[in-house]
Amino acid sequence: MPYSPAAALIPWYRAHARDLPWRRPEYLERYGAWGVLVSEFMLQQTPVTRVIPHLEAWLARWPDPAGLALATPAQVLQQWANLGYPRRALWLHRAAVQIVQQHGGLVPRDVDALLALSGIGDYTARAVAAFAFGDRHPVVDTNTRRVIARAVHGRAQPDPPSRRDLDDMLTLLPHDPESAAIVNAAAMELGATLCTARAADCGACPLAGLCAWRAAGYPEGEDRRRRQAKYEGSDRQARGGVLRALRHAVEHRLPADAVLADWPDRVQRDRAIDSLIADGLLEAADGVLLLPR
Repeated sequence: MPYSPAAALIPWYRAHARDLPWRRPEYLERYGAWGVLVSEFMLQQTPVTRVIPHLEAWLARWPDPAGLALATPAQVLQQWANLGYPRRALWLHRAAVQIVQQHGGLVPRDVDALLALSGIGDYTARAVAAFAFGDRHPVVDTNTRRVIARAVHGRAQPDPPSRRDLDDMLTLLPHDPESAAIVNAAAMELGATLCTARAADCGACPLAGLCAWRAAGYPEGEDRRRRQAKYEGSDRQARGGVLRALRHAVEHRLPADAVLADWPDRVQRDRAIDSLIADGLLEAADGVLLLPR
């Protein structure tokens, strides 16, 4: 694919992108880089439809890093509610404290400074730099990697994540930072809505005429994506049940024996509690479990 996809992606994105809160100018005007950072934390491994109401409630309560930095971990976990992967909430809280202590309460613009914050990796750091500050950086998520695998490399599914992904995306970006940000967002949107893992709507795809996978006749190849374990009956479900019980308890504390007392697998229930304590998501004292203070 001799590449210049920007000419196709930019008008397609402007015409077809979903209307999501963090893409609206008024959202950026109100919350700035902090709003982008919070949305990216919440969107990790969580569907957009679940994130939107939680994001709005979160920013209504903590519209800037300084506000969140003053909260207790228990308050943070309570507000996170059922978003899943609650360690993200504590990482975001720690990042807010770092932003206040090290950056005067303002989310830093520099990618290396962003990477130094708790819970922030390559994707989130570059997403904040590109979408909040308008800098030219390659932003690569799972959807982007699939689009690149198909359109550029002619493969049905991407290889495991690597530094090459950033290099691949960088070659597709226009030199103009504003246009580069749109291409980043468009590649993610394309993978989320048309070029999905289970199907590809090539008839509506702006890159159909340039796609190496389509030109090769859609070879199946090897699906090397990591499969997520079944949730029902898993340790993740047990962990979620423990946290849910404590979020709804008076003062967010309960006798240890009363937490998930009817869970069918006592060993799994205890393992879930021990892992939550090890992750800093629970505290235990004198036979009582409580959210961290």
